[in-house]
Amino acid sequence: MAFGVSAPVCLIENDENGKLCVRKQAKDILDGIKEPVVVVSVVGLYRTGKSYLMNRLAGQQSGFALGGTIESKTKGIWMWCVPHPNKEGHTLVLLDTEGLGDVKKGDEKHDTWIFCLAVLLSSTLVYNSLGVIDNMALEKLHYVTELTENIRVKAEGSRDEDESADFMRVFPSFVWAVRDFTLELTMGGDPITSDQYLESALKLKPGNSPQTEQFNLPRRCLRHFFAVRKCFVFPRPASTQNMRRMEELTEKDLDSEFLEQANTFCHYIYDNADPKTVSGGRTITGSALGNLAEVYVESIRSGKVPCLENAVVSLAKIQNNRAVEQALESYMTEMLSKAQLPMDPADLSNIHTVAEKKAIEGFITMSFNDNDQIYQKELMGTIYDEYQQICQQNREESVIQCEAVLHTVFDKLKKGISDGSYLKPGGYRLYRDMLTQLTNEYRARSQSQMMSEEVLSKFLKAKEEVGNMILQADESLSAAEQEKEVQRLKNEILEQQQRGLEEQNRLQAQVFKDMQRSHKEHVDQIIHQMEREQERMRRDNEQVLKAKLREKHALLQQGFDQQASRLQRQIDCLKSEMQEEQKSKPSKVSRILDGVSATAELIVPSFVPKFVSAISKLFK
Repeated sequence: MAFGVSAPVCLIENDENGKLCVRKQAKDILDGIKEPVVVVSVVGLYRTGKSYLMNRLAGQQSGFALGGTIESKTKGIWMWCVPHPNKEGHTLVLLDTEGLGDVKKGDEKHDTWIFCLAVLLSSTLVYNSLGVIDNMALEKLHYVTELTENIRVKAEGSRDEDESADFMRVFPSFVWAVRDFTLELTMGGDPITSDQYLESALKLKPGNSPQTEQFNLPRRCLRHFFAVRKCFVFPRPASTQNMRRMEELTEKDLDSEFLEQANTFCHYIYDNADPKTVSGGRTITGSALGNLAEVYVESIRSGKVPCLENAVVSLAKIQNNRAVEQALESYMTEMLSKAQLPMDPADLSNIHTVAEKKAIEGFITMSFNDNDQIYQKELMGTIYDEYQQICQQNREESVIQCEAVLHTVFDKLKKGISDGSYLKPGGYRLYRDMLTQLTNEYRARSQSQMMSEEVLSKFLKAKEEVGNMILQADESLSAAEQEKEVQRLKNEILEQQQRGLEEQNRLQAQVFKDMQRSHKEHVDQIIHQMEREQERMRRDNEQVLKAKLREKHALLQQGFDQQASRLQRQIDCLKSEMQEEQKSKPSKVSRILDGVSATAELIVPSFVPKFVSAISKLFK
């Protein structure tokens, strides 16, 4: 079920010391979102109408503060979580950022960090500006030229190393929203699209002078860092007078062309903005997004450059511990609510199977970068231990009920022994007949109980001495007959012990069956998760490759042969990485299967997963 809140809340603000911090209220909201999130951030200069676009995306006329003066209205980063209108089971997280370039703040580094956080947290970044896309507009977007100084993809690596492919994989798609646009979309007398308008504005200028380099720098950064670029141009929505009261205006008060473009913009975002991922193609939930925000903000507070690789490591530890806790809680809640002890082991096993499947699914959804399945193995072992405790309780409850039946049924025999009814000639036959009759009655009344034969076996063993005493006291039997009865008693006890042993063997067989099923469920869930992540990585790599090829073609057309040659080397390197990734699939799967199987063998000695080879073949 999609998650939503009725109004925006502040996600990131300045504390009393002027340092960025994550608001607890917003973090708590994100912690409650267990499904994937599509995160759309809007950035831009203050008083350019950013918040209005976000309200439209939320399907509301108001929500994020608009304001009607020259003052910057939004402070920090505000968040609005709404059900995604197109993607079932996803939450749309809208982030409205503080307007950049407000001279009253007097802290340009603060603006830089707001811009960086918007890039780091979003899956689609909307840059909002007024007028046209010209050199002045691109110079105002200087924050994009500082991304490599303020964000690291890898924890280790040379600053000289080209990281554009790495940035492209993890950076959001880029949408430039040009407001109050009054020009005709034409070039050389021919009509062009808004996307062509953007790409034309991003063309590089030949030359090596400092002025040319300054001109090219923001354009090169946009082309190198954002694989997907889109542009929308909006006419002025209303008259100057009405613009001061935008929140009060209805759609009929707005310019029809503006409305049409706003609707087109919203539908593009709904259809094309992907769920938020981090390096490795891992889709994250709202809970993970909140933790990610804290990791990045803490890095900035401590004076460090946010590093995506380190953030993933920190996030993994937080998420995986919580994933194990919540999966175990889910399992125990399901088991305790459905299992009414004592019950048939097969029925208990079925409840366990459903509960474990649900727990593993929850773990897989919430866990993060558990590449060596350390946390999943922990969950596997803990669930097994909890299940065995429940099975033990089931046996104990069964014993209690069987002993209660035993006490009731054999009370007549006990009284006969106490009053000496069987200590007379012919008494042994009376005793044996009564014992047989009551044993059959007990079995009839306790046949649904798994510990029935085990309890009976112990009872009969305990009565062996009494039976022998009654037999020896029966003077109506000859010595040979007594010897024959002694042997028959021993045989009956042995047979009963065998029944008890078979009963325990059936329980043990159920343990192996449960482990076999549990092992398969864990493996299946891991494989499915790997497939999803590898598919996402493949798509990301292909998107980066496509962008690089497009960029190379553009450079060649503009005469930048040397830069095109450097780009070709990057393309070759990327293709090689993609091929290596494809080749490594079988070994990754084999390593995972070996790890999970080893855990299963530790839990249940001599456990042999029979289906491992079959699954492995799927990846060869």
